[in-house]
Amino acid sequence: MPREQFLPAALGEFAYDDAPLPIDEGQTISQPYIVALMTEALGLQGGERVLEIGTGSGYAAAVLAHIAKDVYTVERYGQLATKAADTLSHLGYGNVHVLHGDGTLGWPEHAPYDAIVVAAGGPSVPEALKAQLKVGGRLVIPVGADRGLQELVRVTRRSQHDYQQEDLADVRFVPLVGAEGWAPERPDDIPPPAPPPRRRSRDADLELVESIRAACEPFQDIETVDLNPLLARIGDARVVLLGEASHGTSEFYRMRERISRELIERRGFSFVAIEGDWPDAARVDHYVRHAEYPPSEWTAFARFPTWMWRNEEVRRFVDWLRDHNQQLEPQRRVTFRGLDLYSLYNSIRSVLAYLDQVDPHTARVARLRYGCLTPWEADPATYGRAALTGQYETCETKVVAMLNTLRSKQQAYAEHDGERFLDAMQNAQLVANAEQYYRIMYYGSRASWNLRDGHMFDTLKNLLEFYGPDSRGIVWAHNSHVGDSIATEMSHRGEYNIGHLCKQEFGRAAFSIGFGTHDGTVAAASDWDGPMQTMKVTPSLANSYEALCHEAGEQQFLLSLRAPSSPELLAGLSRPRLERAIGVIYRPETELQSHYFQADLTRQFDEYIWFDRTHAVTPLQVQMLAGLPDTYPFGV
Repeated sequence: MPREQFLPAALGEFAYDDAPLPIDEGQTISQPYIVALMTEALGLQGGERVLEIGTGSGYAAAVLAHIAKDVYTVERYGQLATKAADTLSHLGYGNVHVLHGDGTLGWPEHAPYDAIVVAAGGPSVPEALKAQLKVGGRLVIPVGADRGLQELVRVTRRSQHDYQQEDLADVRFVPLVGAEGWAPERPDDIPPPAPPPRRRSRDADLELVESIRAACEPFQDIETVDLNPLLARIGDARVVLLGEASHGTSEFYRMRERISRELIERRGFSFVAIEGDWPDAARVDHYVRHAEYPPSEWTAFARFPTWMWRNEEVRRFVDWLRDHNQQLEPQRRVTFRGLDLYSLYNSIRSVLAYLDQVDPHTARVARLRYGCLTPWEADPATYGRAALTGQYETCETKVVAMLNTLRSKQQAYAEHDGERFLDAMQNAQLVANAEQYYRIMYYGSRASWNLRDGHMFDTLKNLLEFYGPDSRGIVWAHNSHVGDSIATEMSHRGEYNIGHLCKQEFGRAAFSIGFGTHDGTVAAASDWDGPMQTMKVTPSLANSYEALCHEAGEQQFLLSLRAPSSPELLAGLSRPRLERAIGVIYRPETELQSHYFQADLTRQFDEYIWFDRTHAVTPLQVQMLAGLPDTYPFGV
C-alpha cells in the first residue's frame, strides 16, 4: 500500500513509520498497526459490502478495498472527502465510494452491510449503524466516556435485536462528531489553535511551584536521607507499596532499597514482594534466607527484560538481605517473593519437582495434565492465539484440575513442609492464571491487565495470610501498579491495579509511594525482546506533574500527599495533569502518546519522591558473576 500517497507531501518520509500522522482539518491518518487490527477484527473473507465511517485520507478504505467487493465510506469534512476521493480514483480504487455527510447516521441507501468500521471514537455505539448491519455482521468502533480515550470494541449482530460486544484493545482516536456521536466543540469542529497562556493560569502554576518548594523535604544523598518523617507518615501500615516511574532507573531502585531496609530493621516487615515472577524470586529467596533445600536449577530473571532485576542495584539489596537474615533465627528471616505470572513453564517445573519428592503418583498425573501446554513452551502467546481461534484445545480444565488436586491435599502436604507447599501452590495458581492470561490477551489490554494485577494482589494476600495476622509486606512495582488506578485514566478504561485493590482491602493501612524524574538516562529497549540501551530521558513536558517538580528547583525531595502541608498545595496538585510512565520499552519519538497519561497525584499516591536527574541501572555483566557459589540467584 503506497501510504505516502495519502499523506501531505512534507510527511512523505514518515509514511512507513508505524505511527499515526496528522492530515488536514485537524485529523489523523491511523497507525498502520491499528488499521490492520481493525481490518482483521472485521473477519472479512472477500466479496463483502463494507461501510467505513471516517474516510480521512482514504488510506484505510484502500486497505479494505483489497479484500471487500465494495467499500462505502463517509467523511464529515468536505475537503477531506473530496481529496480522498481524488486520491482513491487516481490509484485505481474503483470499488470505493465516498460520501460527504454525518457518519454517525451511516449510509442507509446501501445497507445492510456485512461489516462496518468506524475510525473515530464515540460515547456509545450509534444505533443507526447497528441497524444497518446484517445479521451475522461485525461492527468495529472505538467507544469511551472520554473524547480522547476509548476501548476498541467489536459488535456482532446475532439477530434482529440481539448484539454481542467484545473488547479488543485500548486506543486513542479523534472524536466521532455527529447526531449520534459527540457534539461539535465549535460549529465546524475544527480544533482551534492553541490559545496563548493565560496570565492567571500561569500565575496559579507559579504559586503551586512555590507551595511544592515550601512543603517538600529536600535531601542530599540516598544513603544519608533522614527517613524518620516518612516512617512517621507510614505509621502502622501493613502494606507499603514502593513504585518507580521506569523499570530502568538507578535512583528509584536505590531509594526503594533504602526505605525497605529501614522498614525491615525498624518496623519488622516480613517480606519484600516484587513485580517479578514467583519461581525466579524463589531462587533469590532461597539465597537470602540460607535455605537448606536445593535451589532451583535455572538462573533467576534470565528472560527479557533481564536488566529489570539482574542489575547492580538489586544485587546490593539481595546481598544486604542475606547478611541481615544471617543474624536471625530461620523462622524470623525476611523473605523475597515474586508477584507476577509470566513464568508459566518454570512454575510447571517447580510443581513437578515438588510433587516428585512428596507424591510421585500425583507427579505423574501432573505431567499428563501439564503436557497440554508443552508444545508452546518457546512462545506461550502462540498458545493463546491458537486456543482462541479454535486451532488447538484449551488447557484450562487440565491446569485448574491440577490446582484443585493440590488444594485437596493441602493438609497432608503442608504438614510435610509448609514453606515448600506454599511455593507449590503459588506456582500451580500461577500456571492456571497464566494459561488464562495468554488466552485473553488477544481480547485487549483491559482484561489481561486486570487478570495480571488481580493475580499479583491475590499473591500478596496469600503471603500476608501465610505469615500471620501480624505480618507486614513491602511491594516493589511500577507506579502504574502501586498508585491507585481510580485516580488515573486507567479507571475510564475499566482497569484496576494492586494499588487500588490494596486501598479497598486495607484502607489507610496501605501506603503507596510514587517516584518521578525530569531527565537523565534510563535502561530500556526500543522494542519487545530488543537489546537493552542506555537512552536519554526527554525533559518533562509542560503541564505535567514532573514539570512542576522540576520548576521547584530542588534536586531531590520527599513530598507528603496523604497530609499536604497546605490547602493550596492539595488543591493545586489535585487538578488532573499529565504524568509520565516508562516501562521496559521507551520511545522518545512518541513521548506524549506513548508515555504520558492523565492523573490526580494526591489520590494516586500517599507520598511522592522526586529525583530531578536520574541515571540508568547498571546491568550485571558475566565478569561480575564469575566464581560465585551455585546458590547465587543471578548465576552466569
